[in-house]
Amino acid sequence: MAALATKDITGANSFTDAVMVLAGDFSISVSGTFSATVTVQKSYDTSSPSNFEDVETFTVPVERVGYEAENIYYRVGVKTGEFTSGTVSVRIGGKDIQ
Repeated sequence: MAALATKDITGANSFTDAVMVLAGDFSISVSGTFSATVTVQKSYDTSSPSNFEDVETFTVPVERVGYEAENIYYRVGVKTGEFTSGTVSVRIGGKDIQ
């Protein structure tokens, strides 16, 4: 069953809900007109998402497809101090996400 998390971000310190990517493919979408740094983060804590670490950052709209070999929590958003203006629409989704 496909699952996803989406969020329209209009300020700093804002992320999608954490979603567990079950080993397999997933996609990330960053769209909108904005001045911000969007950060993809993951957490190896499979009992409860915490201690997120940065994986990749974007400053322009982008579409990415990824593969995760383990069950890992991911989230996408804008960290404190990394938002200037606009609206960032972010999405993380895939077939094997909880």
